[in-house]
Amino acid sequence: MCTAITYKTKDHYFGRNLDLEYSYKETVTITPRNFSFKFRKLKEITNHYAIIGMAFVDNNYPLYYDAINEKGVGMAGLNFPTNADYKDIDDSKDNIAPFEFIPWILSQCSNIAEVKSLLAKANIANINFSEQLPASPLHWIISDKESSITVESVKEGLKIYDNPVGVLTNNPTFDIQMFNLNNYMNLSIEQPINNFSKEINFDIYSRGMGALGLPGDLSSASRFVKATFTKMNSLSGDSESESISQFFHILGSVEQQRGCVHMGEDKYEITIYSSCSNMDKGIYYYTTYENSQISGINMHNENLDSTDLINFDLIKGQQIKMQN
Repeated sequence: MCTAITYKTKDHYFGRNLDLEYSYKETVTITPRNFSFKFRKLKEITNHYAIIGMAFVDNNYPLYYDAINEKGVGMAGLNFPTNADYKDIDDSKDNIAPFEFIPWILSQCSNIAEVKSLLAKANIANINFSEQLPASPLHWIISDKESSITVESVKEGLKIYDNPVGVLTNNPTFDIQMFNLNNYMNLSIEQPINNFSKEINFDIYSRGMGALGLPGDLSSASRFVKATFTKMNSLSGDSESESISQFFHILGSVEQQRGCVHMGEDKYEITIYSSCSNMDKGIYYYTTYENSQISGINMHNENLDSTDLINFDLIKGQQIKMQN
């Protein structure tokens, strides 16, 4: 499963954990402005905003997991099994395949208002990329520098929710995830006050007891609560180093370690990578399960007027700086 968040210090940041039991040969991929985006049911886009993010590239098509564009709009697709419901082709709407959704939005939109305008006629159609790569059940978080929305294609239709916490995990649907936060309004960063009984003297025997009851398991509902609590109470300096370090610490609060989520046979779900994009500067940072050192790629150091995809293989081996 997965967790995506937004974060703001002096700059604006967007990223996610990708939690799965397997990995494709994903790369950090830059789509320059003149790469030709071909869509199954919509007109080809030949000139657009440049995009950087994590993608599996197949037949020269970037299947983005998460990405930002040069205007500071970010988007990530997260697993949404049993709830995602893609529709038949509707000639009265803009039919977009799930794998095309991130490129379609990020190539055209410079803010959430423009995203909402596109979504007004959108139909996420049940179209596979190929026989080998069927459509994954997803929902999406989309953010600009000031706000976020969640998009879900469910049986009832296309749902667009304002996302005031800037967090998304997986099931259940986003409205239920937000309602569930009501159960944790008693949590605090302060030490607890005795509201239990005036007849009993309690011992505050540990720091952090104001957050007793904060979920710590790896389910998507629990990760939503924990990531939201951690993010909403998180403090960071304004420097780039402090900001991205804090961002990865927030994601680290809900990361998955090999061995804790058994998927059958010898398969275990892990946090394959964590990402953090500076939406203002166009820099994509990442770590991998085996490499906790932060690596970064600046899209503006490349030729963004090119027609060809630019790919960077992930540095997966642990990078250790010996001090003696």
